[in-house]
Amino acid sequence: MPTTPLTQPAPPNGRDLRAAQKRAAILTSARELFVNRGVDHVSMDAVAAGAQVSKATLYSHFGSKRLLFEAILADVSEAMLAASDEALRLRIDEADIRTLGQLEQALVHLASDLSAMMMGSQGYGGFLTLVNQRRWQSGAPADEVSAEPVARVLAARFDRFVAAGLLDIEDTRTAAFQFGALTLLLVEDDQLDPRNVAEDRLHRVVEAGVRTFIRAFGVSAR
Repeated sequence: MPTTPLTQPAPPNGRDLRAAQKRAAILTSARELFVNRGVDHVSMDAVAAGAQVSKATLYSHFGSKRLLFEAILADVSEAMLAASDEALRLRIDEADIRTLGQLEQALVHLASDLSAMMMGSQGYGGFLTLVNQRRWQSGAPADEVSAEPVARVLAARFDRFVAAGLLDIEDTRTAAFQFGALTLLLVEDDQLDPRNVAEDRLHRVVEAGVRTFIRAFGVSAR
């Protein structure tokens, strides 16, 4: 019986590619301006000028400053998830972890990588600080970079170590958030300037947080 060949998706045309490039330029421009000046002090004209697009093009992609801010939140969340997946692959999936001590060291490396990425890389640190400031000012729950996807993939790794007998955790999703609170959030609180990370302070906080996590959930630590 003859088979029907699968239809291959059409490659993006020049118009779609240019639109995607302009959208990325707008997001980059807005993120840098919002971090450096504050959202309330940045006009859409300034965003358009920074992205080197017309104001009409800007509004065709994002109809308001609020929608633009929400798009950056989504963009940062997606980028952080991708970076977290890579860190988990490198520090956990490809590591030969057989003892609790090896797991503790792997988690130190993982949390250090994630903290450095969150605080300093690609402007995340400054943008997260901006989000925290706006949350404090307005209390708006929508102004958040979603941690749920990262917690979900981390919980899946914890499930593996529970099955291997290294961790004793009833709710790995909650434990993933607790791990983040003991490491990433404490690093954020400890840094004087999130865009200029003091690595010695970062590692000291991370090591203490991971040690506390292992004492709470490590099987042989009890």
